[in-house]
Amino acid sequence: MTIGQPESTAVAAPRTPEQPPCATPARSKVPQVTALFWVVKILTTGMGETASDYLGRTLGPIPAGALGFAGFAILLTAQFRSTRYRAGIYWSAIVMVSVFGTMAADVVHVIIGIPFVVSTLAFAVALAAVLIAWYASEGTLSLHTVRTRRRETFYWATVLTTFALGTAAGDLTAGTLGLGYLTSGIVFGALILVPPLAGRFLGLNAVAAFWGAYILTRPLGASFADWMGVPATRGGLDWGTGPVTLALTVPIALLIGYLASTGKDTPGDVPADDRT
Repeated sequence: MTIGQPESTAVAAPRTPEQPPCATPARSKVPQVTALFWVVKILTTGMGETASDYLGRTLGPIPAGALGFAGFAILLTAQFRSTRYRAGIYWSAIVMVSVFGTMAADVVHVIIGIPFVVSTLAFAVALAAVLIAWYASEGTLSLHTVRTRRRETFYWATVLTTFALGTAAGDLTAGTLGLGYLTSGIVFGALILVPPLAGRFLGLNAVAAFWGAYILTRPLGASFADWMGVPATRGGLDWGTGPVTLALTVPIALLIGYLASTGKDTPGDVPADDRT
């Protein structure tokens, strides 16, 4: 300031109160539910069924189970370590959950000797327990919120249990109830339409409708895959479990590659504190 000049009397503009920061957006680590989601999911259920049967007959139950568990553990670890949704890792983990989940259900019946009706009920109770614990802990079962380690743990526990339940239920209808694989596939194909229709016309919660349909994808895909693979004496087309596994692997790989390259099913940002 120059000597003799009056000191400036300008008053600084008042500072506005600092606004609280908004919740940081985050992305779910599971894909958006699109038409391709259901296509890939059903294909993986069929492939997991025939791959499990093929490995069990080729390697024996114990080596096949060890191989299935190793693949399951490796890919699930990779999924948990990933910081975001990656189609290749996620769907490869789903494939191994399908294979290992089938093996787990088969071990309960074939090796331990538990009837399918009992194992189906037991897996249904286990699934209900997982979902109840998930909701009690997180207040939601929505896929859009699967972005923390705990929610991801609940999600994959649910997925694994649905595969085991679906395998037991499919074998129950095809074998114990005598419907055969083709008829079972048709029945489950009709049943899988019930949750979305109930959501549209009866007001069923969208999350409940999703999980209802998700559970039914397993026996649906597995029943048709078994029908294609098993001998004619068991009511199948006798294509063999190995060839059916390879035939299903090709479209699965192509679709996963498409999703990975295009990002069509990449989830969007949602508020970090969203509990809906």
